[in-house]
Amino acid sequence: MDDRLQRLQMMLEKTPADPFLLYAAGMEYKKAGDYLRALEYFRRTIVADAKYCYAYYQTGQTHELAENSAAAKQAYQDGIAAAQMAGDDHARSEIQTALDMMD
Repeated sequence: MDDRLQRLQMMLEKTPADPFLLYAAGMEYKKAGDYLRALEYFRRTIVADAKYCYAYYQTGQTHELAENSAAAKQAYQDGIAAAQMAGDDHARSEIQTALDMMD
């Protein structure tokens, strides 16, 4: 485990439901190619904050990297719905673009 991920894990021990820390850990695992762990941390991010729109985007991206198109599409669709509920038109547009690029 690299130093950055170790620091994130230490911070998560103190605040295990912090969406920013969970998301950051997910990004580190994704970067390392550990897609299962990345997906778990993105899922935990969404549980902690269902309006954390970019966690849905990264979930979709990670599923695409893992060659699971159906799960990627579902993540993007969920992300679009979350962005609409959050009133985040920018995130909705970016997630919609990712979904459109799959077709």
